[in-house]
Amino acid sequence: MSQLQRIAIAPSQFQQELILLTSQQLHYLRRVLRLGDGDRFIAMDGMGKWWLAQLAGEQARVLEPLVVETELGVAITLMVALPKGNAFDDIVRFCTELGVTCIAPVLSDRTLLKPSPQKVERWRRIAQEAAEQSERAFIPTVLEPVSFNTALTSSSATHRFICEGRGNYPHLKDMIQGLSVNSEVVIATGPEGGWTQKELECAIAAGFEPVSLGHRILRAVTAPIVALSLLSAICEV
Repeated sequence: MSQLQRIAIAPSQFQQELILLTSQQLHYLRRVLRLGDGDRFIAMDGMGKWWLAQLAGEQARVLEPLVVETELGVAITLMVALPKGNAFDDIVRFCTELGVTCIAPVLSDRTLLKPSPQKVERWRRIAQEAAEQSERAFIPTVLEPVSFNTALTSSSATHRFICEGRGNYPHLKDMIQGLSVNSEVVIATGPEGGWTQKELECAIAAGFEPVSLGHRILRAVTAPIVALSLLSAICEV
């Protein structure tokens, strides 16, 4: 079963025991994957459900639901100060593979990138493709970019951390030991040049705990991947 191709399907495409495929999905299944009538694939709704489906004309028949157990035991929101260029593409892709639940791009004092709506749609497509590839049950939510101060007040999660490359702070791995199943975690990583002192103080005032990712100074694109790797290793169920 794991060798079958996975594609994300919108809930509105389900009609009783049939899936109404879009022209793009049909092109991908028939022209790219060379599937024919009767061939099977996996349909996923991105919200936790998978089905075994069989191609039939311009539709697909739902054969049976599938049980998927690929998610972490905690819900992780990654708050990332946008890096330069297209580096955020890799952050979205790799952190989706590692199990992130929500990705919240933020505009910090040192952020240089001013993303367009097309950029946000691109990040959402990357998250969908990475979720399909890594056999995720859920497609991570990619939020619209907001200011760092706005993002600080948008979460009520019990566990909130901000990664800081300098200073004598406890390591993230020590702070997340013993997280209970179904906990909600928010972790913020900074831009090139790091957080400003004012931003760090605002985060602490908003209930974020400053943490370290080690003695080395990590690039803006490396820090979120390291943070998610630690959380994934400890919170895997």
